Amino acid sequence: MAPGSQFLKGLFLYLAVLASIVPISQAQNITGPPADPFLDPKDDPYNPLKYIASDTLTSIAIAIVLFIGLTQTFYTFRYGARFMLSMVIGLFTYAAGFGCRYGLHTNPDSQSIYIAEYLFIVLSPCAFIAADYVLLGRLAKYIKCTAHLTIPVHRLTVIFVSSDITTFTIQAIGGGLTTTRNQTIGLDGEHVFLAGLVLQLASFLVFSCIYIRFLYRVYTLEHDAWERDKAGPWYRDWRALAGALTISCIGILIRSCYRVAELAEGFNGVLNTTEWYFYAFDTLPLVIATSIYVLCWPGWFIKDVSKEHIEVKSTDSPPSDA
Repeated sequence: MAPGSQFLKGLFLYLAVLASIVPISQAQNITGPPADPFLDPKDDPYNPLKYIASDTLTSIAIAIVLFIGLTQTFYTFRYGARFMLSMVIGLFTYAAGFGCRYGLHTNPDSQSIYIAEYLFIVLSPCAFIAADYVLLGRLAKYIKCTAHLTIPVHRLTVIFVSSDITTFTIQAIGGGLTTTRNQTIGLDGEHVFLAGLVLQLASFLVFSCIYIRFLYRVYTLEHDAWERDKAGPWYRDWRALAGALTISCIGILIRSCYRVAELAEGFNGVLNTTEWYFYAFDTLPLVIATSIYVLCWPGWFIKDVSKEHIEVKSTDSPPSDA
């Protein structure tokens, strides 16, 4: 299973949707936008955000996301864990989405820029979710406790990554349709997109329950496995990585609940038209969900087969170039 390549296939699907939707949305643009789009963005029917995107907040978000992405890229090639590539790729597409917000700040009524921004921001987290799905199976194999997974480990990754790709596809189609100016098509797109978000949330909730049960059973039934890395430094203790996965899951769940509530309220609702809600309940949880692996990179604990010949020395502090 190569979640990175699977996400790239999904990205190509996104680009196909984007290419097909832009002409439709532009064709629906019958009358021109207001002469001054900055005068009253909240009541501007051509401004999909209903506010002027802050360049300051955009710059902070891009800097943080790119830092996480570049750090994880370095970790991937230095310490292994290439099964996390979907998250690495997703971080760069997520940053691209924030980059589009510069365009929306300058041209807030641009439908094509909004389409690119919206789909990159909303769909990139599917890559983060895929990485967490893969990580649980790798972690269970590492501590030799796969018997405590509700689903056989060889099926676990396939089932949940397939679910992630399916919900990604549904969201890509629905998200593209919502950006048209045709009210009927837009409303249908909202329903399709909401269905994709709800299915994604349900899938991740099931995964989280499986993970919590797994940890509980290892803690109560496998004392030796639970304590196996106790004598070593924290960055070699699998429980630190388990803690990182837990934090990542919590961040993704918060973001998923926010997105479902946002779309259920409608595109003109308070959640969708207030910028600080976006940064507080979408950006921040996802930054936490991904940045936690900067502190606990899976490659420090679980070695790729291709990296087995490389010996990373254990010292009394984390890897010096981490």
